[in-house]
Formats: sequence, structure tokens, C-alpha cells
Amino acid sequence: MKRALLSVSDKTGLVEFAQKLVALDFELISTGGTLKALAAADIPVKSIETITHFPEMLDGRVKTLHPAVHGALLAKRDNPTHMQMLAEQGIETIDLVCVNLYPFKETIEKPGVTQAEAIENIDIGGPSMLRSAAKNFAAVLPVVDPKDYEAVIEALQTQTATPEFRLQLAAKVFRHTAAYDALIAQYFTTDPEPEKLTLTYEKRQSLRYGENSHQQAAFYVDPLAQPYSLANATQLHGKELSYNNLRDANAALQIIAEFTDQPAVVALKHMNPCGIGQGSDLLAAWQKAYDSDPISIFGGIVALNREVDAATAEKMHGIFLEIIIAPSFSKEALEILETKKKNLRLLTLDFTQAKSAADREVTAVMGGALIQTGDQTSETVADFEVVSQKQPTPEQLAALRFGQTVVKHVKSNAIVVTTADRTLGVGAGQQNRIDSVKIAIEKAQSKPEFKNAILASDAFFPMDDSVAYAAEHGITAIVEPGGSIKDKDSIKKADELGVALVFTGVRHFKH
Repeated sequence: MKRALLSVSDKTGLVEFAQKLVALDFELISTGGTLKALAAADIPVKSIETITHFPEMLDGRVKTLHPAVHGALLAKRDNPTHMQMLAEQGIETIDLVCVNLYPFKETIEKPGVTQAEAIENIDIGGPSMLRSAAKNFAAVLPVVDPKDYEAVIEALQTQTATPEFRLQLAAKVFRHTAAYDALIAQYFTTDPEPEKLTLTYEKRQSLRYGENSHQQAAFYVDPLAQPYSLANATQLHGKELSYNNLRDANAALQIIAEFTDQPAVVALKHMNPCGIGQGSDLLAAWQKAYDSDPISIFGGIVALNREVDAATAEKMHGIFLEIIIAPSFSKEALEILETKKKNLRLLTLDFTQAKSAADREVTAVMGGALIQTGDQTSETVADFEVVSQKQPTPEQLAALRFGQTVVKHVKSNAIVVTTADRTLGVGAGQQNRIDSVKIAIEKAQSKPEFKNAILASDAFFPMDDSVAYAAEHGITAIVEPGGSIKDKDSIKKADELGVALVFTGVRHFKH
């Protein structure tokens, strides 16, 4: 008779699985709550103490850490010395281990959880049994996921538990225990730059392809993802999100999080904003965002920080958009946006948690990863240093503040031309700053609001040509971080041309 050891916290499918094992002539061994659940279902089962001949101790902390368990799992069946040692000690082999672990993740997610509670939900015996079984997968079937119960039973029934099948189960065990330990390590780690970076993610879905159709891709989520993240977004309508959709939507969420005080709309394309507007109501904000660049918004992403109403939905329904993200949609707005728009993705998210977004960014590079804190710094008018002779007006200061907020979300070299409540032109990702200045101004200068526009730069001007070009084309106020060895040239040029020049002292590169 073969023997199976069952000890699970997730009892999904447990009874049916155990019944099928008994039908396959397995003797069952179990512990604690699993033992009680099986006994309650009238399934024949032995307690772990009948195997170890040792009682549970230390409030259940020690019950399976015993040679009678691990010897039964780790012995090589084709090694006569191993088998003789088991016989000498009266140990019988165990052929299947079905274990899943204490709910550490669920515990630390509870509001107000104490460290003591978290510690009590760190499983020791479970990972040890799983690892022993997985190490000896040639002889022991290691089962960690209830989703695998059916496949395991079928393999046993048809005698097709091949080495490849066993190896797949073992690999899943080691991924599972590694992820479990990674969460524990993250919970206790306070060092922002630990000697080992232990991150773990859970697969949410396979994607049709990556950035291009010949690339394979999948979406993984942080098991402890912040509420304000795509991991916790709800999709109400539309086809499955693609790799590029997810990256663009993430960028849009980062930008819209900057705007909370009044209705705001962000239109985004290829991870750069093409239009941002604020207004007394959502419709007004939408119109300002749309008017910023009605060409680039085609096929773009829109994020709104208020519930989408019918009037705004009507406007958005008239153009092709990939995704609309908002805290909620009114019933009327949903009906409008879903009509003849079967592919339009509509997402909702808890915007009240926008300011609690994780302050860590991880970027893959060949052979490793880069980690940094997020760019959470936002300058206010109080942080501005006016370095020119001309002083900005109160209206210009408000526009400079808005432009500074926007520019940190544009790919470097980044230039934006804005008023106090809307973008007019965005110059992104150019290899030199003057080209970004030209692009932003060219997009902006045909708009009637340009007469009140300012220019914001994510980094300093390496020479005075950007100030000169901006002034010659009607810009009268500029905000930039300063810090160039040629700052004096830009200041001199601003004074010559009557431009108010403000330094912030903070650079906002975005690569």
C-alpha cells in the first residue's frame, strides 16, 4: 500500500482528492485541521503522531519535523543502503505529499496585523515537507496546488506519472516555496538596498504578444499590490488588455494621480501625455485635454479622476480610444461607451488610494535589474526661485506650477507648453533639448491660449538657445531646474528678451 501525507490550509477539493487516493489504495496520513476535515468526511486517515510516535509540541510549531517523515520522503528507492536504513528504523516510505502553507500573505494583508501574528503564520514544517518531496520527485509526488489534483489522480489512475510530470510538480513546489519565503523576506526587510533583492510576482494572465506580435509576454502582479494599481483594476468592458495597453495604462495612472483637487483628464499615447486638462467639471477638463492634441489622442488612453458622466462619455464615444480609466462610470455613461464599441476597454480603480502608490520602481536590464524610489517629488510655488529680472505674474506662477507637474511625466528630453489648466504642446524623447522645445511650441502656438502660455523643462538648459527660441516665439515665462554650468547664459538671455525664468532645483528625467 502506498502512503500519502496531506496537510493543507487551503482545503479546496481536499475531500474529493482524498477519496480518490483511498480508491487508489493509498493510506492517508494527516495533521491538525486537515485530519479533522478528512475524519469528518468519514475518510480513513492516520494522525502524524502514529508515524512519528511523538506528540505535537510548542503549540503545533513542531509536528512533522521528524526523521520518520523526512526519512520516508528523502530515501532513494533505488539505493539499497537508504532502504536498509529505513527498515532498521522502522520507517515506511511516503509516496505523495500534498501540502499548502500557512496563510502568511492573507495574514499580513489584514488591517492592524501585529508582527507576532505574522510570525505565527510563517510555515516551517510545510515548506520542509514540500522541499523534501520535491527533491525526491523521482519517487515522491509533490503536490502544492489544488488545481493539480485532477491531473495527479489521472496520472495515478493511468500509471502515467512520468519523470517529466513529476519534475513539473517539483518545479512548481520550489517556485511556491521561493515565493512564500520572498514575501516573508519582504515583510521583515527595512533596508532599501538589501544584499539580495527577493521579489515575487503571481501570473495574472498570458498576453497575446508583447510589444510586437513576434514577442511572447505575460502579466504578473505583485501579491501585495497597492490598491491603486493595474493589479487591482476592474475591467467592465472591452477586449483583453495587451502588453502595450498595460504599459500605457500604468503611465496614465501615474500622471492622473497628480491631480486630485479638481476634475482632470489625461490623454496619453505611447507612455507620453498628449493632452492634460483641468476644469470646473469633467466635460470641461476633457475638452481641454482633447484640444491639446486632437490628432495624437486617436487610439490613445484616457484617464479621468472623477466618475464619467453621460456628457463626457458622448464626447469620448465619438473618437477611437483604446482604454478609458476612471473611478467609476455612471449607468448612462456605460451604456453610451459600450454601444458599438465592443473592443473599448473600460477600467475602474480606487482613486482614493492614488497617493499611496508603491514608492519603488524595478527595471530589467540585461543581466540584472535597476531599483529606485519613484519620483514622488512635486514642487510648489514656494519652491520656485526667480532668477531673472522679470518677475512672473500670479497667473504665470500657477501655469508654471501646472507645467512642472506635467513635465516630470514626459519622456526626456521633456518640454511642455501649458497654461494653468491645460497642456498646449508636448515635446518628448528627443535627443537634444532644443528639438523638444521646437516640437512643443509648434504644437502650441496655433492655439488661442498660447498668448498666456509658459514653458517647462524637465532638466536644465545646457545653453541659452532654448530660452532664445522660446522667447522669440512668444513664451514669456519658463520653469526649469537649473544646475548647468551655463545657467548664467540662460539667465542673461532671459533678461535680454524679457522672460521670467524660474529655477526649481529639482530635475525630473524620465527615461
